[in-house]
Amino acid sequence: MYTFSLAEAKAQLSKLIELVEGGEQVTITKRGKAVVKIVKSDPLRQQVPSLAEHRAGIRYLGEPAAEFIRKMRDSDRF
Repeated sequence: MYTFSLAEAKAQLSKLIELVEGGEQVTITKRGKAVVKIVKSDPLRQQVPSLAEHRAGIRYLGEPAAEFIRKMRDSDRF
């Protein structure tokens, strides 16, 4: 972990970014107190397809549940 004062960070921003890209953590201080911690960001998440698209791609096998329940209700077995 590296620590830089605010003035040093302003002068060496490119160096700080290179350190962070390399996996290091950088802390920037103001008047001796830590005020900012720079860490490497997480990679972007892959976008998930919409629920509507997913539902449209589902193929149903057999009879719908409502019809099955209706048959069970109307039969002598229930």
